[in-house]
Amino acid sequence: MTARSFEAPPDAAAAFAHLCAVNRRAPAAGPTLVAGRRLWLYGAGNLGRLARAHLDHVGQPIAGVVDRDPAGHRGAPEWAGLDIRHPAEVLPGEKAGALLAVSIVTSPFAPLAAGLRAEGWQTVVPFYDVAEAFRHVHPLSNGWFAERLAETGLAMAERVLEGFADDVSRAHHLAFAAYRLAREEWSFVGAPVTPGDRFFIAEALAALRPGERILDGGAHHGELLPRFFAACAGRPDRLFAVEPDPASLAAIDAARAGWPREVTERVSVVDAVLADRAGPVRFHAGLGYASQIAPTGAAEREATTIDALDVRPTIVKLHLEGGELAALKGAAATIARHRPILMLTTYHDAAGLVETPLYLMTALEDYAVFMRAHGFCGTGTVLYAIPKERMSR
Repeated sequence: MTARSFEAPPDAAAAFAHLCAVNRRAPAAGPTLVAGRRLWLYGAGNLGRLARAHLDHVGQPIAGVVDRDPAGHRGAPEWAGLDIRHPAEVLPGEKAGALLAVSIVTSPFAPLAAGLRAEGWQTVVPFYDVAEAFRHVHPLSNGWFAERLAETGLAMAERVLEGFADDVSRAHHLAFAAYRLAREEWSFVGAPVTPGDRFFIAEALAALRPGERILDGGAHHGELLPRFFAACAGRPDRLFAVEPDPASLAAIDAARAGWPREVTERVSVVDAVLADRAGPVRFHAGLGYASQIAPTGAAEREATTIDALDVRPTIVKLHLEGGELAALKGAAATIARHRPILMLTTYHDAAGLVETPLYLMTALEDYAVFMRAHGFCGTGTVLYAIPKERMSR
């Protein structure tokens, strides 16, 4: 993978010139097929556990797991039946002809992969490039490859780059685009990737006020609810955890037992599938983070809209595995009436590259739109839209 570093975030004109250049090198190759090779995972943390669950679901055997701290993960139930080794414990013969899938997105991929190849691994790829080859049976969609933007797409992307509220957003959009279009890893001095502040960037925190009503769409296990409570200085009005996956709903119920009473009494759990309109959808449950509306789903659910929930949110966070734009369109009346701060993940499908940010910039009135990267390999990227009247205080 090509790595490139820039000295500063670009202005809109420079950003568009960079985008045009990398667009000419698109598309990148495509998903990585295991093709009978022994598949090893590198990284036994959160993403590694998700990778193991995914590969078990699709029936792909795993030869072993490599981690710099194997003792910290051995014995975890998620790794039952698999050997976890330090890199030095993997023999040269085991590396020969093997495929090593890196399940880490909290550090740059290119230097990590170069180091692993120097240790004897011949083929090193991001895990999501492997997962992309199984989309027909599992909807995990973080590894998509963007097609080259045609003239119309480039014109829309130019409007996006001009519409961002700051040059840091342009830098993060370029890094996102370079990875998706050409699998190039770009970095910008002054625009670092920040894994720890996803949904809690300084610009959003500065706009918070007492009495917020927070809609957490795709609440998963409710991890963010205490953080939102704390970010509002303990003074939110209500927190709505919207989550349709049965296992995740059970996990939220279990987590509530450990929350302070003042958090629990403000949380309402809503079992709902969010979309742009009401109606039946196929929902693929039981996939943890990756549960979503998908044709692979066995369950039929009745979708609803944020407008129909009528919860009067002043903050809307959406992490819906590619359903963010649809849910946003189903919140048009809510946004116009209550002018919430919007936070939505944008890395699960190609709409996040141009269509979703352009929608925010054209459909919303007097909002400032930011983009921030909170992960590497094109993941963890979030769009933030903040009403300008909240930024004038």
